[in-house]
Amino acid sequence: MGVVTLFCGLSVDKQDYLTWSSKYDKSQGWLAQRERELGARFRRLRVMSGADLAEIVAWQFKDDEAKKQRVLELVARNDEATVMRVSNQVFSMPEDDTCRMNCLLMLQGVSPVLASVVLAFFDPKRYGVFDVFAWRGLLGNEPPNLFSAINYLRLLAALRKTAAKHNLDVRVVEKALVKKKLDEAGIVELGSKRKLSPPGGKPKPRRKQKW
Repeated sequence: MGVVTLFCGLSVDKQDYLTWSSKYDKSQGWLAQRERELGARFRRLRVMSGADLAEIVAWQFKDDEAKKQRVLELVARNDEATVMRVSNQVFSMPEDDTCRMNCLLMLQGVSPVLASVVLAFFDPKRYGVFDVFAWRGLLGNEPPNLFSAINYLRLLAALRKTAAKHNLDVRVVEKALVKKKLDEAGIVELGSKRKLSPPGGKPKPRRKQKW
Protein backbone atom coordinates (compact mmCIF):
# COMPACT_ATOMS: atom_id res chain seq x y z
CA MET A 1 0.00 0.00 0.00
CA GLY A 2 1.38 3.42 -0.91
CA VAL A 3 2.22 6.17 1.54
CA VAL A 4 -0.64 8.54 2.31
CA THR A 5 -0.32 12.06 3.71
CA LEU A 6 -2.88 14.59 4.82
CA PHE A 7 -3.63 17.69 2.76
CA CYS A 8 -6.21 20.05 4.27
CA GLY A 9 -7.49 17.11 6.31
CA LEU A 10 -7.83 14.82 3.28
CA SER A 11 -5.79 11.69 2.53
CA VAL A 12 -3.50 12.21 -0.47
CA ASP A 13 -1.30 9.54 -2.03
CA LYS A 14 1.47 9.64 -4.64
CA GLN A 15 -0.89 9.26 -7.59
CA ASP A 16 -2.95 12.23 -6.38
CA TYR A 17 0.13 14.45 -6.41
CA LEU A 18 1.09 13.23 -9.88
CA THR A 19 -2.43 13.83 -11.20
CA TRP A 20 -2.69 17.38 -9.85
CA SER A 21 0.82 18.20 -11.02
CA SER A 22 -0.09 17.03 -14.52
CA LYS A 23 -3.21 19.22 -14.43
CA TYR A 24 -1.03 22.17 -13.46
CA ASP A 25 1.26 21.60 -16.46
CA LYS A 26 -1.70 21.36 -18.82
CA SER A 27 -3.12 24.62 -17.49
CA GLN A 28 0.22 26.34 -18.15
CA GLY A 29 0.42 25.36 -21.81
CA TRP A 30 3.63 26.52 -23.52
CA LEU A 31 4.93 27.98 -20.24
CA ALA A 32 5.44 24.47 -18.85
CA GLN A 33 7.59 23.65 -21.88
CA ARG A 34 9.57 26.88 -21.42
CA GLU A 35 10.21 25.93 -17.80
CA ARG A 36 11.66 22.60 -18.88
CA GLU A 37 13.80 24.25 -21.57
CA LEU A 38 15.26 26.87 -19.24
CA GLY A 39 15.88 24.29 -16.53
CA ALA A 40 17.72 22.01 -18.94
CA ARG A 41 19.86 24.96 -20.09
CA PHE A 42 20.74 25.94 -16.52
CA ARG A 43 21.79 22.38 -15.68
CA ARG A 44 23.82 22.00 -18.87
CA LEU A 45 25.63 25.34 -18.85
CA ARG A 46 25.65 26.01 -15.09
CA VAL A 47 24.98 29.67 -15.84
CA MET A 48 22.06 32.05 -16.38
CA SER A 49 22.23 34.98 -18.78
CA GLY A 50 20.54 38.34 -18.46
CA ALA A 51 18.08 37.23 -21.14
CA ASP A 52 17.32 34.07 -19.15
CA LEU A 53 16.63 36.17 -16.05
CA ALA A 54 14.24 38.35 -18.07
CA GLU A 55 12.42 35.17 -19.15
CA ILE A 56 12.12 34.12 -15.51
CA VAL A 57 10.51 37.49 -14.75
CA ALA A 58 8.11 37.15 -17.69
CA TRP A 59 7.18 33.63 -16.57
CA GLN A 60 6.51 34.63 -12.97
CA PHE A 61 4.53 37.80 -13.72
CA LYS A 62 2.72 36.52 -16.79
CA ASP A 63 -0.64 37.66 -15.39
CA ASP A 64 0.46 41.11 -14.22
CA GLU A 65 1.80 43.18 -17.10
CA ALA A 66 2.48 46.31 -15.05
CA LYS A 67 4.50 44.45 -12.42
CA LYS A 68 6.31 42.46 -15.09
CA GLN A 69 7.49 45.67 -16.76
CA ARG A 70 8.61 47.19 -13.44
CA VAL A 71 10.64 44.13 -12.50
CA LEU A 72 12.09 43.80 -16.00
CA GLU A 73 13.38 47.36 -15.69
CA LEU A 74 15.00 46.49 -12.37
CA VAL A 75 16.71 43.28 -13.49
CA ALA A 76 17.96 45.04 -16.63
CA ARG A 77 20.20 47.13 -14.35
CA ASN A 78 22.34 44.05 -13.68
CA ASP A 79 25.25 43.81 -16.07
CA GLU A 80 25.64 40.54 -17.95
CA ALA A 81 28.90 39.61 -16.24
CA THR A 82 27.34 39.93 -12.78
CA VAL A 83 24.30 37.81 -13.66
CA MET A 84 26.51 35.09 -15.14
CA ARG A 85 28.99 35.16 -12.25
CA VAL A 86 26.32 34.99 -9.53
CA SER A 87 24.29 32.31 -11.29
CA ASN A 88 27.37 30.18 -11.96
CA GLN A 89 28.23 30.40 -8.28
CA VAL A 90 24.68 29.38 -7.31
CA PHE A 91 24.49 26.50 -9.77
CA SER A 92 27.97 25.17 -9.00
CA MET A 93 28.13 25.34 -5.20
CA PRO A 94 27.38 22.36 -2.96
CA GLU A 95 23.74 22.48 -1.92
CA ASP A 96 23.31 25.32 0.58
CA ASP A 97 19.81 26.78 0.43
CA THR A 98 20.56 29.90 2.45
CA CYS A 99 23.70 30.74 0.50
CA ARG A 100 21.99 30.15 -2.83
CA MET A 101 19.10 32.41 -1.88
CA ASN A 102 21.40 35.13 -0.56
CA CYS A 103 23.49 35.07 -3.72
CA LEU A 104 20.48 35.41 -6.01
CA LEU A 105 19.05 38.19 -3.85
CA MET A 106 22.21 40.20 -4.57
CA LEU A 107 20.91 40.74 -8.11
CA GLN A 108 18.79 43.87 -8.55
CA GLY A 109 15.10 43.14 -8.90
CA VAL A 110 15.39 39.55 -7.68
CA SER A 111 13.00 38.81 -4.79
CA PRO A 112 12.73 35.58 -2.78
CA VAL A 113 9.92 34.54 -5.14
CA LEU A 114 12.02 35.08 -8.28
CA ALA A 115 14.97 33.35 -6.64
CA SER A 116 12.73 30.35 -5.92
CA VAL A 117 11.72 30.19 -9.58
CA VAL A 118 15.38 30.12 -10.67
CA LEU A 119 16.14 27.34 -8.19
CA ALA A 120 13.01 25.33 -9.05
CA PHE A 121 13.83 25.48 -12.76
CA PHE A 122 17.46 24.51 -12.11
CA ASP A 123 16.76 21.66 -9.67
CA PRO A 124 13.07 20.63 -9.56
CA LYS A 125 13.96 17.57 -7.50
CA ARG A 126 14.98 19.75 -4.54
CA TYR A 127 13.21 23.10 -5.06
CA GLY A 128 9.72 24.47 -5.67
CA VAL A 129 8.31 27.89 -6.51
CA PHE A 130 7.38 30.14 -3.57
CA ASP A 131 3.59 30.26 -3.96
CA VAL A 132 1.00 31.24 -1.36
CA PHE A 133 -1.21 28.31 -2.37
CA ALA A 134 1.57 25.81 -1.67
CA TRP A 135 2.04 27.44 1.74
CA ARG A 136 -1.67 27.15 2.54
CA GLY A 137 -1.72 23.52 1.44
CA LEU A 138 1.06 22.47 3.82
CA LEU A 139 1.36 25.14 6.51
CA GLY A 140 -2.08 26.73 6.74
CA ASN A 141 -2.80 30.45 6.75
CA GLU A 142 0.11 32.57 5.64
CA PRO A 143 1.74 35.07 8.05
CA PRO A 144 2.00 38.82 7.34
CA ASN A 145 4.84 39.60 4.94
CA LEU A 146 4.91 36.02 3.70
CA PHE A 147 7.38 36.42 0.87
CA SER A 148 10.68 36.51 2.74
CA ALA A 149 13.73 34.30 2.32
CA ILE A 150 13.26 32.70 5.74
CA ASN A 151 9.65 31.82 4.96
CA TYR A 152 10.68 30.26 1.65
CA LEU A 153 13.10 28.03 3.55
CA ARG A 154 10.25 27.04 5.90
CA LEU A 155 8.05 26.13 2.95
CA LEU A 156 10.93 24.29 1.28
CA ALA A 157 11.44 22.12 4.36
CA ALA A 158 7.74 21.18 4.37
CA LEU A 159 7.75 20.47 0.64
CA ARG A 160 10.83 18.27 0.92
CA LYS A 161 9.34 16.31 3.79
CA THR A 162 6.20 15.58 1.77
CA ALA A 163 8.17 14.83 -1.41
CA ALA A 164 10.42 12.38 0.43
CA LYS A 165 7.42 10.47 1.81
CA HIS A 166 6.15 9.85 -1.70
CA ASN A 167 9.47 9.63 -3.56
CA LEU A 168 8.54 12.64 -5.70
CA ASP A 169 10.29 15.78 -6.89
CA VAL A 170 9.69 18.84 -4.73
CA ARG A 171 8.43 20.77 -7.75
CA VAL A 172 5.86 18.05 -8.49
CA VAL A 173 4.47 18.30 -4.96
CA GLU A 174 4.42 22.11 -5.08
CA LYS A 175 2.63 22.21 -8.45
CA ALA A 176 0.06 19.69 -7.21
CA LEU A 177 -0.64 21.72 -4.06
CA VAL A 178 -1.02 24.94 -6.06
CA LYS A 179 -3.33 23.44 -8.66
CA LYS A 180 -5.53 21.72 -6.07
CA LYS A 181 -5.85 24.90 -4.02
CA LEU A 182 -6.64 26.98 -7.12
CA ASP A 183 -9.38 24.57 -8.12
CA GLU A 184 -10.83 24.51 -4.61
CA ALA A 185 -10.91 28.32 -4.60
CA GLY A 186 -12.74 28.33 -7.94
CA ILE A 187 -9.76 29.81 -9.74
CA VAL A 188 -8.77 28.56 -13.17
CA GLU A 189 -5.80 29.18 -15.42
CA LEU A 190 -6.83 30.92 -18.62
CA GLY A 191 -3.86 31.30 -20.89
CA SER A 192 -1.77 31.05 -17.69
CA LYS A 193 -3.76 33.86 -15.99
CA ARG A 194 -5.56 33.18 -12.73
CA LYS A 195 -9.26 34.01 -12.95
CA LEU A 196 -12.21 33.38 -10.68
CA SER A 197 -14.65 30.83 -12.04
CA PRO A 198 -18.38 31.65 -11.65
CA PRO A 199 -20.31 29.00 -9.64
CA GLY A 200 -21.77 26.26 -11.79
CA GLY A 201 -20.44 27.56 -15.07
CA LYS A 202 -17.46 28.09 -17.27
CA PRO A 203 -15.14 31.00 -16.58
CA LYS A 204 -16.22 34.25 -18.12
CA PRO A 205 -13.84 37.01 -19.23
CA ARG A 206 -13.29 39.51 -16.47
CA ARG A 207 -10.82 42.12 -15.40
CA LYS A 208 -7.36 40.87 -14.54
CA GLN A 209 -6.73 40.18 -10.88
CA LYS A 210 -3.43 40.20 -8.98
CA TRP A 211 -2.23 37.21 -7.06
